[in-house]
Amino acid sequence: MLASLVLIGALLSSPQMSVQAASQTIVDDGVDGLTRAVDRMLGGIVSYVRWPGAEQRSRTLCLVGAPRLTDRIAPGVPGNGPAIAVRRMTAAAVTGGSDCDILFLGRMPADDRQRLIGWVRGRAVLTISDDDPACLHGAMFCLARKAEGLSFSVNLDAIGRGPLRVDPRVLKIGQSDGGAA
Repeated sequence: MLASLVLIGALLSSPQMSVQAASQTIVDDGVDGLTRAVDRMLGGIVSYVRWPGAEQRSRTLCLVGAPRLTDRIAPGVPGNGPAIAVRRMTAAAVTGGSDCDILFLGRMPADDRQRLIGWVRGRAVLTISDDDPACLHGAMFCLARKAEGLSFSVNLDAIGRGPLRVDPRVLKIGQSDGGAA
């Protein structure tokens, strides 16, 4: 069964003054169902983001920490989107001069997470986490496993701090009152 987006609403998070939009995808049955759902969702998120400058044929996803949802991340962007190469790295390697376009944050010490989020500010680096379901610790997109499937939240405050442009349709997905796309 192909994943379908289920539109589930938006909420205003007053402490950070940021809107969090959420969307959901159904997880297929089977051993690799969650892995496939994570890969589809990551590819979908990347397809909504535009980096400054010329379009690139590939992007580098730097994986830091231990992912909660799957240990085998291999996203693909739908259509003619860029190929995504995945590299496992330490927080020190990322801040020491890596060429990450996408930073995926798994479980890690809070100090490392804060250092990485601080390092990203003002840079053209997309941040995604699966260790912060409420999206309160500074990542732009946050994945979460729900009973109904896999969902993501958007942190507009984090997106607004950098040069990346996120297609406003992501917010429309979150503001809709239900249905499938």
